[in-house]
Amino acid sequence: MQAFQFPFEELRLWQEARAWVGGVYLLARHFPADERFELTSQTNRAAVSVPANLAEGCGRTSLKDRADFSQIAYASLLETVNLLIIAADQGFVSPADLGIQRDQSASMCNRINALRKSQVARTA
Repeated sequence: MQAFQFPFEELRLWQEARAWVGGVYLLARHFPADERFELTSQTNRAAVSVPANLAEGCGRTSLKDRADFSQIAYASLLETVNLLIIAADQGFVSPADLGIQRDQSASMCNRINALRKSQVARTA
């Protein structure tokens, strides 16, 4: 017997975002201890917001609401990338690791933006 699956779990983009969060958490674990309640916490919260907003959008009945949550997910992804760049500037993230995260983030940015555009187009 297969367990019940929520609608957002079927969304490939949510699955990708969930895996991406794991990578962000791995990087943030290497931030200095004195950043635990600052940069580390903010980076992790911003990253978690991406799949969380994709999931919440799946629960909305109107395409406009879904598009709004896709936009929030997009903005949270940009915030996370910004925080990782700042962490790299401080020497907490290697240039190679930042490059990997930037590539994964760019792919997700494009996909979230495409999802939002399709949601907005269907509301017209």
